[in-house]
Amino acid sequence: MESLTDPSPALREPAERVSPRARSMWRLGAALEGAFVVGVAVVTAVVGWTPWWLAVIVGVLVVAWAAVVPQWRYLVHRWEVTETAVYTQTGWWARERRIAPMSRIQTVDLSESAVSRLFRLATVTVTTASAAGALSIAGLDATRARELVAELTTRADAVDGDAT
Repeated sequence: MESLTDPSPALREPAERVSPRARSMWRLGAALEGAFVVGVAVVTAVVGWTPWWLAVIVGVLVVAWAAVVPQWRYLVHRWEVTETAVYTQTGWWARERRIAPMSRIQTVDLSESAVSRLFRLATVTVTTASAAGALSIAGLDATRARELVAELTTRADAVDGDAT
């Protein structure tokens, strides 16, 4: 009998990383969102609703966020496809590992936002018959993402059953 402290092989960390370019995409996204927040802070300071030093603090926090979070996210976000399942790991403070058996896959989708296309990246979303929702692998090289969609579609189609 296995000990309860032994990690299950099914819950191991997925082997594949997303594209290194994902860090730049996430950094740009954080900078754009941060610019909006800083803009609001500056406007409220100019109007006199908040002190000017608050806008400075918000600006410093936004720069720190845009510098740290993309690298952290890159180190955590992983994925892997085996003969029997799709594995994902996401999160920042709390990590989530999900496993979707090939027999449960219902759809495989590819999406590319305007920002992700700029970096030649895409997101693959695997929808399953799970109440937990779809698995997403964001920040994949666009060519690899298209290959992955084709691979998962073929593998899921080869499994007997109706994915419910």
